[in-house]
Amino acid sequence: MIIIGCGYIGRLLGARLAAGGASVTGVVRSADSAALLPPLGVKALALDLLHDPLDAIDTAGADIYHLAPPPAAGREDPLTARLIDHFAARGQPRRLVYVGTTGIYGDCGGEWVDETRTPRPAADRALRRWDAEERLRAWRAAGGAELVILRVAGIYACDRLPLERIRSGQPVVSVDEAPWSNRIHAEDLVEICMAAMARAPDGAVYNVCDGHPSTMTDYFLRVAEAAGLAPPPQIPLAQAPGKVSAGMLSYLRESRRLSNRKLLEELGVRLRYPTLAAGLADCFAEG
Repeated sequence: MIIIGCGYIGRLLGARLAAGGASVTGVVRSADSAALLPPLGVKALALDLLHDPLDAIDTAGADIYHLAPPPAAGREDPLTARLIDHFAARGQPRRLVYVGTTGIYGDCGGEWVDETRTPRPAADRALRRWDAEERLRAWRAAGGAELVILRVAGIYACDRLPLERIRSGQPVVSVDEAPWSNRIHAEDLVEICMAAMARAPDGAVYNVCDGHPSTMTDYFLRVAEAAGLAPPPQIPLAQAPGKVSAGMLSYLRESRRLSNRKLLEELGVRLRYPTLAAGLADCFAEG
């Protein structure tokens, strides 16, 4: 198995796969990232996927998890395009699971969204991810390999909570103006990645979320409460430009509630953390 883009989620996934007896290679960009993999039982391969030769990635017949994000600018994903070219030259994989984003749906005005919703990406970050999806679907249709697409909501875990943001007193949008947002616990995402590789129908697309959306402000308030921190100050949405980061502002311009019914019913996944409350309780359990 090959994990392309073996960062935070890739390391959790790689460790699980290796513990189960799989031979796993993690492709990372830096030597520092590569050094984190062997203790997990994962072979490390340090490559710049945009610029280095990719000959060392033996893709023929492999099971590939594609977790590598697109470049930080533009509206296309040349990294995915380069991988597809490499598959043609080095050998097609057996199956590829692409870990993308629910951002491809764009602003849905708070409506419930399932996988039949027509994507309308607006932000450049979402357009890059949509470009990757489209390239991979075309590759599959041309006889590339089996493909499963995971559209992943915001990822959280005990060591991936916005505690420093809360401690620094950065504001959030007032409760009555906050957009809907969606989450998935990192450990549940790993389980879903493995299930998608093992038993998803070829060509399947899944929303990956816990199915219990809340507003973005509610998320910050509940994290603060669970951690015993002062709640962040609230400001009107009209005051957000200039007071929150450009990245956060782009998320505040989109609102949607994601259904995970297909994920649960078709893949038979049972979430360990089906609600934010369950996830936070595990992070701040007494004793």
